[in-house]
Amino acid sequence: MIKLTVVIVNYNVKHFLQQCLHSVVRATTNIKSEIFVVDNNSTDNSVEMLQENFPQVTIIANKENLGFAKANNQAFRLAQGEYVLLLNPDTLVEEDTFEKIIRFMDNTADAGALGVKMINGKGEFLPESKRGLPIPSVAFYKIFGLAKFFPKSKKFGSYHLTYLSNDEIHSVEVLSGAFMFVRRTVLEEVGYLDEDYFMYGEDIDLSYKIIQKGYKNYYFPHTKIIHYKGESTKKSSINYVFVFYRAMQIFAKKHFKARNAKLVQLIINFAIWFRASLAVVKRIFVALLLPLIDFVTIYAGVFAIAKYWEINVLSERTSSFPLEFYIIVIPLYISILILSMAINKGYKKLIQLHRTNRGFLMGVVLILLIYALLPETFRFSRAVVVFGSMWGIIAVNAVRYLLHRSPYSTFHFEGKKQFRTLLLGEGEEAHRVMKLILNTNREIEFLRVISLNDKEKIIPADYIVGDISQLKEIVLIYKIKEVVFCSQTFSYKEIINYMELLKEYNVDFKIVPENSNALIGSNSIITPKNHINAPNLITLPANKLKKRTFDIIVSILLLISYVFTVWFVKNRKNY
Repeated sequence: MIKLTVVIVNYNVKHFLQQCLHSVVRATTNIKSEIFVVDNNSTDNSVEMLQENFPQVTIIANKENLGFAKANNQAFRLAQGEYVLLLNPDTLVEEDTFEKIIRFMDNTADAGALGVKMINGKGEFLPESKRGLPIPSVAFYKIFGLAKFFPKSKKFGSYHLTYLSNDEIHSVEVLSGAFMFVRRTVLEEVGYLDEDYFMYGEDIDLSYKIIQKGYKNYYFPHTKIIHYKGESTKKSSINYVFVFYRAMQIFAKKHFKARNAKLVQLIINFAIWFRASLAVVKRIFVALLLPLIDFVTIYAGVFAIAKYWEINVLSERTSSFPLEFYIIVIPLYISILILSMAINKGYKKLIQLHRTNRGFLMGVVLILLIYALLPETFRFSRAVVVFGSMWGIIAVNAVRYLLHRSPYSTFHFEGKKQFRTLLLGEGEEAHRVMKLILNTNREIEFLRVISLNDKEKIIPADYIVGDISQLKEIVLIYKIKEVVFCSQTFSYKEIINYMELLKEYNVDFKIVPENSNALIGSNSIITPKNHINAPNLITLPANKLKKRTFDIIVSILLLISYVFTVWFVKNRKNY
């Protein structure tokens, strides 16, 4: 009899999936099990990777993205295991995880489902490991942030159950869909996942249905997993806000009494628009902040130059600039400069002065071209344009330098990030990964290796440093910012323990699975520089903006020149 069925739904996270399956295969060594991967029409060759590397996995390859619930249910209907595990592809399990949770469930008759202690890719505890039901009051405290201010309060901390110990077994209301271990009989009794949810909320719904049938959901912290937390989704996006809270609405409408459901929906509707509005306002503010600073700075200088020219030059000719010059012409000139810098990516947070200056100079050339084509009555002063441009290029560079120097600014000069990396491995595998690190398109300032066993002296002596027992001291002394693990050398249990050990040191962690050329971490997946993914460049927003702006500028110039060129065309009717 099959004891365990593992179900993983994948969507365009091939490298995470490969690493996850390596850990699952290790953890099922002594357990009769079956593994299903349901692919929701990925475009990153996930299915081909599965066919090549994991022949023991049953693949369900969908021709469209059916969503999380429908995809899981496809595998549930085929499951033969006594227990079924819903597992996200961006997770890693310890080698004894399945043995421990099966033993607990076998010995706990009232347990319908179980979740475990989860940490993120930085080694930090994930609060969604245990949760409460989003009843109206709990939803209100969660949405408006009161839970963050009073985490130990049973009243305010009921969503993530922050008043409960993270290291003790608890009966909880909601388990995470990233790792949800369920008895198959219970799963069949409650009726699988509700397919009204496309993404998010299915785990809350299933957890609640299990409780309604008289079973308990347990939080089990005596084994840990890594959950890279939403690598296949963008949790900071406005779309995520809508999808997540809409899922909460579905849950409220389905399970709460009409009065409570309406109250929850009212709270959630307000929260959706409140959070989305904040996100939009923040994005607009961040996007316009530097252009506004440039506009004010350039305008102040050009205004001063114009006034000086007006007083010291034009006054001798008994003339002056009209009001329109200050309120229309100068702002229009500056707007052209700012637009030109924006097209040349001069407003990125990682400041690239060559792009900023190139954009500015292109704007100046365009202004001079337009100026030359204008009628004499609209040519107020070439001197103001030239001197104003000189001031402008000094000003925009000075502004960026000051922003770079400011401790409160998020704008900084672009420089190739230098990595101080520590590799943990042994023998040929450590040597392979060391070459892999050096062959990535990154500037490695410092690379050292803690080798557990290098009797054959494969790794150059200059790279060897210390012993694994000195890990914390080595990270501190050498100011390490990135730790890379060879998963062929270490068990995933050891890797997780080392990550927790170093979680206070603000280092990034990468894991290199055996037979893999990818360094996998929560913030990035690094592959060798000869592996290049070429995007469709014309579809990039910046390039679309460039093309559209070019079209508009050319059209304007053609319209302006029409009065001259029309006389050189014989067939003017069709011109």
